Amino acid sequence: MRRLLIALALLAATLWSAPASAQSRGQLGPLCTTETTPADQMVHACSKIIALKVFKGAQLATVYFWRAVAWNKKGDYAKVIADTTEAIRLQPGQAVYNLRGSAYYDKGDYDIAIADFDDALKIGPPSGIIFHNRGNAWRGKGDYAKAIADYDMSIKSDPRSAFSFQNRGIAKEALGDLDGALTDINQAIRLDPTLPQPLINRTAIWRARGDLDRAIADGSAAIRLAKDKPPVNVMTPPNSVLISALTNRALAYEAKGDYAHAKDDYNATLAIAASDAGSKANQATAKVRLSLVTDAAAPIPHEAPSPTAAPPPRQTEATPPPSPAPSPAPSPSPAARGIRMALVIGNGAYAHVKALHNPPNDARAVAKSLREVGFTVSEGIDLDRAAMQKMTRDFLREASRAQIALVYYAGHGVQVDARNYLIPVDVELKPGTSMTDAMIDMDTILAGLDDQVRTNILIFDACRNNPMAQQRASAGSSRGLEGAPGLAAPSSLGSGATLGAGTLIAFATAPGQVALDGEGANSPFSAALSRHLGTPGLEVQQMLTRVRAEVVSATKSKQVPWSNSSLLGEVYLAEK
Repeated sequence: MRRLLIALALLAATLWSAPASAQSRGQLGPLCTTETTPADQMVHACSKIIALKVFKGAQLATVYFWRAVAWNKKGDYAKVIADTTEAIRLQPGQAVYNLRGSAYYDKGDYDIAIADFDDALKIGPPSGIIFHNRGNAWRGKGDYAKAIADYDMSIKSDPRSAFSFQNRGIAKEALGDLDGALTDINQAIRLDPTLPQPLINRTAIWRARGDLDRAIADGSAAIRLAKDKPPVNVMTPPNSVLISALTNRALAYEAKGDYAHAKDDYNATLAIAASDAGSKANQATAKVRLSLVTDAAAPIPHEAPSPTAAPPPRQTEATPPPSPAPSPAPSPSPAARGIRMALVIGNGAYAHVKALHNPPNDARAVAKSLREVGFTVSEGIDLDRAAMQKMTRDFLREASRAQIALVYYAGHGVQVDARNYLIPVDVELKPGTSMTDAMIDMDTILAGLDDQVRTNILIFDACRNNPMAQQRASAGSSRGLEGAPGLAAPSSLGSGATLGAGTLIAFATAPGQVALDGEGANSPFSAALSRHLGTPGLEVQQMLTRVRAEVVSATKSKQVPWSNSSLLGEVYLAEK
């Protein structure tokens, strides 16, 4: 970040080395070209300068660049891209390409971001910051080897770049190299013990290893630092780091069974996230996890917490972060021993909408295949809303102990306002009630599993038709009944984005399309799925490719299964 600030200062000097012939220009200049100026004031000042039509060429490009910096502060990436594009047209420059690439990265357009970072490196001398930023984009694409190579270059340029060590560690973790990840994260902490972010990442590593006491200790240290030292980067939402630290410590408390302290942290997360527009994902996860730990019987009472369950003492400024040395003989968590859990539901005996013949058969076949490869399966057939909600919540709570959590649902599903809902067998639309109140929100399941430690696989054969057609016809034109056919790509799957790290989601057919229930005992999708689930040594994404090919062939291309993955490495449901 320091070199970026130097680059910005040099740009300001270039702009204002020209004679300040207009008083208004002299007054507006510092407001436009000072990074610490509030964003709205920067936009106003730079816009006024552009309106003066005094500058041309490189100097005008600099004004557009600074206005883009202001838009970036506001998170308006479309305007960042528009202004940097104009600046590049007037005078291409390394800093401008870097800023536009960063905006594309923030939008999730990783390929375009990489192209801009490539151009930035061609224009100017090698820059550790740009290598670092390009590494982030490669990591966003899931190409962790290229990300590590770029972080290597960034570290070579600046061996004291704590964030490059941190992000290289995250990429190594994604490749399953927990030892290498821990080495890099420890180095980031040594380089800058005041940064909370590396401690947050180490919290996740300890949690993945099952060393929950260390995870809680690091989470506590990260929370203290996040409160004492808000992000210096004006482009980072001020509460995002604190929210991440609280969420990670809450997940560690929950995994340990300390629901009381987990509830405290989830409540704190929600209190902060409610006023932070950039924390919707954390807020959704915290809401779901809070409801789950509230339902659970907390084994550690508030009145007399056990010594091992109490939170670690608040560290003083003189106390260093917890030592990275291995703790003596830590007991492995259930996740470390490879527990694999599945929730399988098949709904077909609908009372008030079109009944489906195959979902119960599909669920039983899939559950059988999963049990045969070592999954602990919670199986539900023809569930009403109360039973479906309870089974789902029980599973989400128990899944915190698993290494792999798999959810399979067959039955009716519907999208309403681009959100997906799974339909219990007792669903019935009544005058004056919302359609969605009678269903199970798929986003709740996604949020409940989104902690970036375990592998999550979610498979939905729930696109068979629009089950609300009959009831819409009889209920009139109520806006609450506007269900669209098929399922929608989850809201977390924006342009160029993926699900939370470590998650794969699959639909029986493409978003917005309708799948077939099938003429035999199973749907085409579930029949193929149950056949391939137990294939030894078949990686899960290769398995889904085989399922897709079989379904396309069986349906004469009428149905093409869809999937999206952000898995952090190869996953095998049936061991090699």
